[in-house]
Amino acid sequence: MAKVIPFKAVKPTRAIVGLVASRPYQSYTIDERESRMDYNPYSFLHIVNPGYKYDQIITGTERYKLVKNRYSEFKEDGVFQTDQQPVYYAYKIVNRHKQEFNGIIAATSAEDYEKDIIKKHEDTLEKREQTFKSYLKTVGFNAEPVLLTYPDNDVIAQIISETQKNHAEFEFTMTYRDTHYLWKIDNPDHIETIRREFENIETIYIADGHHRSASSYLLYKEEKARNPEHTGEESYNFFMSYLIPESDLVIQEFNRLVKDLNGLTKEQFLIKLDAMYRIENRGAIPYTPSKPHHFSMYLDGEFYSLYLRKANFKFKTALDKLDAQLLYQTILKPILGIEDLRNDSRIEYQHGRHEMITIKSSVDSGDFRVGFGMCPATINQMKEIADEGLTMPPKSTYILPKLRSGITIYEY
Repeated sequence: MAKVIPFKAVKPTRAIVGLVASRPYQSYTIDERESRMDYNPYSFLHIVNPGYKYDQIITGTERYKLVKNRYSEFKEDGVFQTDQQPVYYAYKIVNRHKQEFNGIIAATSAEDYEKDIIKKHEDTLEKREQTFKSYLKTVGFNAEPVLLTYPDNDVIAQIISETQKNHAEFEFTMTYRDTHYLWKIDNPDHIETIRREFENIETIYIADGHHRSASSYLLYKEEKARNPEHTGEESYNFFMSYLIPESDLVIQEFNRLVKDLNGLTKEQFLIKLDAMYRIENRGAIPYTPSKPHHFSMYLDGEFYSLYLRKANFKFKTALDKLDAQLLYQTILKPILGIEDLRNDSRIEYQHGRHEMITIKSSVDSGDFRVGFGMCPATINQMKEIADEGLTMPPKSTYILPKLRSGITIYEY
């Protein structure tokens, strides 16, 4: 049922791909961004930050037009070249922790997104959707794939494995020490087999890139309505994705930090917690939960374990069983008074690879009063929530792999 097709990517040349590739623009500090642009004329950051050339901050439509200009200049200068035939791309990432991710970069269907064949598990903000839709419409390209995941498939895996026996078109390592490899899958039989295998998959899931996929869908709807000769095969009907099997996806947790106890003393706070949790003081020894519905807490120089009193809480949906939602329903909202997880300035998030020792440091610094750790969600939880048409709270998952911009580009 899923429509996943080959496309003609615009790519950097082999000699400079490692210089072009960048993390997403927002992930850099200003100093990091400017340092890379000062010393690397090929960085994709020059395209998405066109005001650097004039030492000006440029926003809105004016920025989008200049992004398009910079992209055109990179193509004119031979930094980017367009493949001659539509192909799939086998793509492998090996990160600094030796975790390996193998998948296919392809064009995926906006209509599948509309029909819920491509399913989502996170809410998106309409303003961000509209902003990025306007960006895509003006610049005419997308340079960072949406991360999708599909049920493990032996046929697709075999084609990827066979392709990877050949010399990679790209092989480069970033400063984060993650190594990237890319191969073309241009054998016509392999292309047709991959297309058919995805057609037999009923559902694929967005792992990361909910706003990008939503914005691509909005662009599709707008362009379809404007085109009286719409066929469904125009480039705007698709968006670029990196599809990996479910067994390759890594999900880590986001831990929570809260700046105050909502007017409660430590003792009052612990008494309220006791209504829903069995509490054990672990002292100065860091505690990391090992089971769902168990939480770690750091408060006043001590670690605590919190075990849900299950007799006092009824799970009605897949979302209720998610630890991020459970923490919100039982502690953050009713006790600490945090209603809006996305916008309340009293709460911040740290992804799980920083571990509880970072939570301790943040609380000990005085910037926060209490921190909470939890187990990561599972792929099955993510799928069950999406299948029920529900969405996770913000910062419920930290997904790996993290993708780079400017390696393959999809033009509209």
